[in-house]
Amino acid sequence: MKTIINILVLFCMLAFQSCLDLEPKTQLADTNYWQTPEHFKLFATQFYSWTTDFKQLDAGAHSDARSDLRTGNTLDVYSNGTNSVPSSDKTYTDTYNRIRQINTLLEKAEEYKNFSDIAIYAGEARFFRAYCYFELLQVYGDVIIVKNVIDIDSPEMQSARNPREEVVDFIVEDLKEAVNLLPSADEISSNDAGRLSSQAASAFLSRVALYEGTWQKFRNDGKNNEHSKELLDIAAKAAYDVIESGLFEIFAPAELGVEAYKYLFILEDEKSNPAGLGKNANKEYIFSRRHHPTLNSIGFNITQGRLGNAVYVTRKLANMYLQSNGLPIDEKTWNYSEVDSEFMGRDNRMNNTLMIPGNTYWGTGGGRIDWTGSPEEIANASHKNFMPATGTGYFPQKWCCERDGVPTGMEAYDYPIIRYAEVLLNYAEAVFERDEKISDDDLDISLNLTRKRVNPEMPDLTNDFVSQHNLDMRTEIRRERTVEFFDENFRLDDLKRWKTAEVEMPMNLTGVKWKGTEFERKWADASSKPLDAEGCIIHEQGRVWAEKNYLYPLPTDQLKLNPNLKQNPGWE
Repeated sequence: MKTIINILVLFCMLAFQSCLDLEPKTQLADTNYWQTPEHFKLFATQFYSWTTDFKQLDAGAHSDARSDLRTGNTLDVYSNGTNSVPSSDKTYTDTYNRIRQINTLLEKAEEYKNFSDIAIYAGEARFFRAYCYFELLQVYGDVIIVKNVIDIDSPEMQSARNPREEVVDFIVEDLKEAVNLLPSADEISSNDAGRLSSQAASAFLSRVALYEGTWQKFRNDGKNNEHSKELLDIAAKAAYDVIESGLFEIFAPAELGVEAYKYLFILEDEKSNPAGLGKNANKEYIFSRRHHPTLNSIGFNITQGRLGNAVYVTRKLANMYLQSNGLPIDEKTWNYSEVDSEFMGRDNRMNNTLMIPGNTYWGTGGGRIDWTGSPEEIANASHKNFMPATGTGYFPQKWCCERDGVPTGMEAYDYPIIRYAEVLLNYAEAVFERDEKISDDDLDISLNLTRKRVNPEMPDLTNDFVSQHNLDMRTEIRRERTVEFFDENFRLDDLKRWKTAEVEMPMNLTGVKWKGTEFERKWADASSKPLDAEGCIIHEQGRVWAEKNYLYPLPTDQLKLNPNLKQNPGWE
């Protein structure tokens, strides 16, 4: 029977075409399908394959590769504002395909005789419908809301787009219902590990409400209107509900000390860190894309594609890391004389995230042996005395496995779709933007926990600290978010919702300070690269950003199918 069910589900996944480009009367062959809770569960399981995974770090609408913090050998047209209207777009068609499948489950759930038996799967469907619509909202703005299973002759096929305010309210409604239907994280059995919890729905609600609350606020001269303030209140309360549950915590085991941030992202159940901690030590991931070394490895060149390779970090990110005393650096007076001097006395996340020139690094092509730094282990390292010689001169080590002999793509750490650190920073920002202030108590239960994860001696961020040092609280909240979530697909969307992309994105993408430093001797062939007034390498210049770039253009094939969609402003 299970084999038959799997075949049916596979058929369902393959049979649906675009929601807005359907084969006539496409239907499930489901006469005997929706008879048991197990049928609903299995159908809902396919939804989990739609979430963000490692491949989206380097490509896709939200990738940091399209932001101002990352670049590469090939300049990105989305990053420099020169993309054009596509003929088709799988983000649009695939997402509506998925919404149709979700709506199928929800319609069948309404007909099921004992709803309580399948309530969890209806909750999962509500979450994933919200997830899909949030994707559409971020990318396109106004979109068509579809609440039922439509066909080629349904009127929705020719309807106009719903305003984004209606779309976000629809997403919020779905997530609130998901919170009510889903089990608490501590009620999920080991057999169902990895499935959604009510806290995951609350955490995602905080993300959505913060995004749209600030989007509206900063398009209203930085002032809350009634709707933006309501959304920010929803964001703060949803985040606080997760905090108050006490079920999650920042990953900061004493055994890993100031390297806990680094090892959080490469935890495996094989030995993957000096302390030998496995995935069960991680109480920070609220919802993740789970991987296994043989059953479901990452399947993507995650380590070798990053470690000392053609993923370049920009100077802007390097300069955002605070000093160990909690203060921003002054880049005009900071010591850059040696190739590693700018890393000294900084937020330890900088050393956990970026490769320090002159240091030794291990990867899948030459990994750790005993995690002691022994001569044998150093001799086996993939990068001995690492020295930048290309790009911006800044390279990431985040997401890079240290285990020896792991074949390319066979790493098995999980991808954090939602982690507790985001909930904490969502809370801090939502409170501040809602009230135009934040108490020290609220900072202590949120932002200071991420700030001090690997910086136990760093002073807390407090209102007095901000005042004494002539800082700006909003800037510091945004700084914390930026460095905490580098290369996790947040930066570009943050710039868009803050409406600062028109300032940040046209800036030159620069690299290390070369002129007057040790780099002149150790990276001599960089003398042919353009330099700015400070003697820093210019990797890309002439970037542009127009108002139209805040949203992506709709593809022309969908505009032809439904002229009532109308193109986004500036892309006509």
